[in-house]
Amino acid sequence: MNKTIRRASVFSLLLVLALLLRATWVQFYDGEALADNKHNRRDAIEQYAYPLGNIVVAGDTVTGSERTTGSDLAYKRTYTDGKLYSAVTGYSSQVYGATQLEGIYQDVLDGTDNRLKSPVDAVTRKHADPGNVVTTLDPAVQKAAYEALGDTKGAAVAMDPGTGEILGMVSTPSYDPSKISGSADGEAWQALTGDEDKPMVNRALRQPLPPGSTFKLVVAAAALENGLYNSVDERTDSPDPYTLPGTSTVLRNENASAPCEDATLRTALQYSCNNVFAKLAADLGADEVKATAEKFGFNDDERDVPVRASESVYPAGMDKAQTALSGIGQFDVTATPLQMAMVSAALANGGELVDPHMVSEVTDGNGSTLEDLSDASSHRVVSERTAEQLTSAMQTVVDKGTGSNARIDGLTVGGKTGTAQHGENNSKTPYAWFTSYAEDASGKQVAVAVLIEDSGAARSEVSGNGLAAPVAEAVMRAALG
Repeated sequence: MNKTIRRASVFSLLLVLALLLRATWVQFYDGEALADNKHNRRDAIEQYAYPLGNIVVAGDTVTGSERTTGSDLAYKRTYTDGKLYSAVTGYSSQVYGATQLEGIYQDVLDGTDNRLKSPVDAVTRKHADPGNVVTTLDPAVQKAAYEALGDTKGAAVAMDPGTGEILGMVSTPSYDPSKISGSADGEAWQALTGDEDKPMVNRALRQPLPPGSTFKLVVAAAALENGLYNSVDERTDSPDPYTLPGTSTVLRNENASAPCEDATLRTALQYSCNNVFAKLAADLGADEVKATAEKFGFNDDERDVPVRASESVYPAGMDKAQTALSGIGQFDVTATPLQMAMVSAALANGGELVDPHMVSEVTDGNGSTLEDLSDASSHRVVSERTAEQLTSAMQTVVDKGTGSNARIDGLTVGGKTGTAQHGENNSKTPYAWFTSYAEDASGKQVAVAVLIEDSGAARSEVSGNGLAAPVAEAVMRAALG
C-alpha cells in the first residue's frame, strides 16, 4: 500500500471513530440533557399519554384523569373538591409542572417509577400501570378546617400526637388545581399567580410568620427543663412592667389589670403575661431557649412531610433585649402552623414528638405496597413531668384564661393564644394564632394549630381567642366528635 492510500485510510478511520464518539455522546449525554429539558414536549406527551394514578383520602380518590380533545396530550388531571385539598395535592399541569404530592410522587402517579415495572415490562418497555398515594387525612377534619377558616387569609394543621399523622391541612384562600391542569390555561394561571392574596402559597407549610405568644409554651418548657423553676405553680421573679435589659424600653402586658407580677407559669400562660416570658428568656439566655426550640423542630431546614416545609426560625446572635423579645415570639422568631401544631402535639404526647407526615403508603396499581410510611420516627423533646405540667397549664388557658373559645363539652382541651405584631412600629394588623390539643374519654387525641393572617377585622378586634380559637375548636370537634 502506498503512502497516500495509507494516509487516506488512517484519516478515514479517524473520521469514523470521531463520528462514533459523537453519536455516543449525543445519545447518552446530550440525550439525557434533552430529555430533562423543560421545553422537550416529548416528556409531557409521554407523561399524559395515559390516565394518572390517584391521591387517596380515607379510601376515596380526590384526583382523576380526563380524556382531552384536540391535543397531543391525551389526558389531563382532574380534582374532586380541588379547593378543599389543594394544600395537600398541589397541582399537576400539562404546562406548569407539578407541586406538593403531585410533584413528589410524579413518577409513581404517571407510571414511570421503576418499582411499578414487572420484569416483562422492563424488557418490552411496556408502560406500567400507575401507582397511588394514600394520605393520612381525615376528610371530616379537612372539611371542618376549610369551612371554619372561610374567607380569611390563614391556615390550619391538625395532627395525631401519637402517630404523627396529619389529619388535616388547609390554606386559605385556596384555588382549584383543575383550572390550571390543561394546556390552554394561561389566563387562569396569570390570575392565580398575580393574585395579591397568594392563593397558591401553602400557608400551613411554606409561610413562617411571628408566632407571638404561642411561643411562650416553648419558653416555659425551657424554664422547666433547665431547672429555672420546678413547677408551673411556683412563683417567678417577674416585675411588671418589665424593662428590656440594657434599654429604657418598658414591655407591658395586653391586660394591664392581669395578675402578672411574679406570676406562676400557669397564671402567666393563662393571662399571657409578656413580662414573665420576656424575663424568662433573658434569664435562660438565647442558647438555652434555642436548644429547646430546636428539639421542638425550629431551625430544621429539612422538614419533609413529605412536602418540604419552610424553616421555622429561632434566631442566633441576639443581645439580651432581643432575647427577651424572642421570649414572647417576637423579634426574628418565625413559625409555620405545622411547627406550632408540633409543639402542642409533643406536649400532648408526654413530651415525645412523632415526626409529622401526611402519606401513609404508596401503592402500585393493584394496591400492593411500594412504600409503608406509617411508622414514623420520634424523639423526646421534654420530660413527661414537664409535658404533664404544661398540658395542665394549657387546660387552664382554655378553662379560665385567654383561650375560652376553644372549650368543648365532654373533651379535655388545652391551648395557647397568640397575637403577633408585625409591620414597622407594629403598624400593620396583627396575626392571630392558636395552638392546642384535645383528648376524649378514650384517650384519643388531636393537636391543632391555626393562623389567621388577615381576617379583614379591625386591628382592635384581632386576637387569638377571637379569630383563631374558634377554628381550632371546630377542627378538634371534627377529629374527636
